Amino acid sequence: MDISAVNRTSQPLDIGAVATPVEHAAQTRDIVQAVKAVNATEMFGQDHELVFQMDRQTRRMVVQVVDKNTKEVLSQIPPEYVLRLSDGLNQSKK
Repeated sequence: MDISAVNRTSQPLDIGAVATPVEHAAQTRDIVQAVKAVNATEMFGQDHELVFQMDRQTRRMVVQVVDKNTKEVLSQIPPEYVLRLSDGLNQSKK
């Protein structure tokens, strides 16, 4: 039986491109630890902290500098207007 013909037609699998749940959990844990380390340095001041969160409408990651006491967002990347613009464009495509 000649299996070399089968091997010539098969496509190589890119195993590295698919993140397994274990790898995803490890990456998430690393990000959480990094954010905690940055906040521990008080790089943004004693009353401010760095926050990563998912925007519910656009499902995009948002980075914010937040006042610890009032929870007021002092700075955000991407800005709120960019998220709303993106959401509006996505809604108009539907």
